[in-house]
Amino acid sequence: MAAPAEPRTLMHGIIADVASRRWPLLLALVAVGAGALAALQYAGLGLTLSHYDAKAHLVVARRILDNLMPGWVQIGAVWLPLPHLVNALPVQIDVFYRTGAFAVGISVLSFGATVYFVASLILGATGSRLAAALGALAVLLNPNVLYLQATPMTEPLLMALTAAAAHLAAEALRSGSSASARCASLALAAACLTRYEAWPVSAALLSLTLVSLLRQGRTVRAAAAVAGRMAVGPVAAILAFFALSRATTGKWFVVSGFFVAENEAMHRPLRAAAAVWWGLHELTGYPLAVLGAAGLAALAVRGLRSPRLAPWVPAAALAAAAALPWYAFVSGHPFRVRYMIPLIPAVGVGLGIAVGLAGRAKPILAAAAIAALALGPRPMDPSSPMVLEAQWDRPNQIGRGLVAAHLRTHWDGGPILASMGSLAHFMQELSLDGFRIRDFLHEGNGELWESALAQPDPHVAWILVEEVAEGGDVIASRMRQRPRLLAGYDRVAEGGGVALYRRKPAG
Repeated sequence: MAAPAEPRTLMHGIIADVASRRWPLLLALVAVGAGALAALQYAGLGLTLSHYDAKAHLVVARRILDNLMPGWVQIGAVWLPLPHLVNALPVQIDVFYRTGAFAVGISVLSFGATVYFVASLILGATGSRLAAALGALAVLLNPNVLYLQATPMTEPLLMALTAAAAHLAAEALRSGSSASARCASLALAAACLTRYEAWPVSAALLSLTLVSLLRQGRTVRAAAAVAGRMAVGPVAAILAFFALSRATTGKWFVVSGFFVAENEAMHRPLRAAAAVWWGLHELTGYPLAVLGAAGLAALAVRGLRSPRLAPWVPAAALAAAAALPWYAFVSGHPFRVRYMIPLIPAVGVGLGIAVGLAGRAKPILAAAAIAALALGPRPMDPSSPMVLEAQWDRPNQIGRGLVAAHLRTHWDGGPILASMGSLAHFMQELSLDGFRIRDFLHEGNGELWESALAQPDPHVAWILVEEVAEGGDVIASRMRQRPRLLAGYDRVAEGGGVALYRRKPAG
């Protein structure tokens, strides 16, 4: 009599699985629609590429093929390579390079994927569609995330991959699926090649996976074997990046030279932690930040006591994205509110968990969450911190227009010496005047760059110098060391902190 029940049980399981996916999928579709509309609106306002790093990411992707010395060596940089490899071919098309449209499309889809996995994690852990919706809305309605997913920046892809890894790890622990574990490993590998925040997230997720397996009754050896298999992807990705860095820059890992240490939290760990928390509260509001933190804490504590909740404990690893800005601020890196945006999915998961696990207090917590969302940051708010931070460089861009105008009128087609590390954003702006990356002699050109930097006269007739940002670029530094370095050049234009030099006529 027991045999006929098996098909019904299987069918019930399939129906339940489909139902569990339908709600997150619906929320994800809403997110993609909202993200696309936001992208169109910000494009209309001219804000898609207002952040200098948005332009610079397009340049790094384009330079792989559009270069005086094209090839794989152009992949190596301080930034991790995956976003640039994904965009390498599309940005060779001028319209995608000048507008960032293809990269924005990736960001919008990543935004939808993040909402899907946040909702799935909450629904899996709590079984509450209301909790899943509230957690998803904490991400979907956040104006800072809405803006960032309307740009070619790399945070949206990072958030999608880390949320996917957390969900897949939880599924692997819940069902014992080796396929889910392999997919989690691949998601972590991709995330670790996207942004550095994924490195501490991966470490935390693997540690929590090990703890969860032990809580479920696995032996230490068996738990270590599962966590070890899941670690293969991220470890391989990080080692591959080290090898790429060594081959392209001569260093296993570049840790200095790309910012001026000026943060008051430098060498002050507690001050740095307070700065991370303050930045998160600026992005979400205190009520959402507190509810999110409380929910993640509840998941970790209750997951260690409940075998049913134990598989979902790895979701708390999303909060480990805070480790990178904390380390950056301790190292003296200037404060950037953008560095806390990867924490917003963790806030969403925590908020949903707090509501879903509230028991009899669920109506009260749900009401508090709804109030926090209603009174929190408004979608598309033009005064949201990320939108304002992205426009810091706009006055300089107007000033650089004077330099661009001179080049447009007088440039003779010869290579222009310029530091891509400092002026990549200006190189992208100049694409509107028809300039290509191969028109610039930059750090990616190896010995040719070093020779021109030491003695520019035989190599280039034109030089661009960033004189202000981060204390000036490497050319400005050389000019301070050697005041006669550009004695053979006339200063012909300046604006926005950038100066243009042209070699003096012979004789």
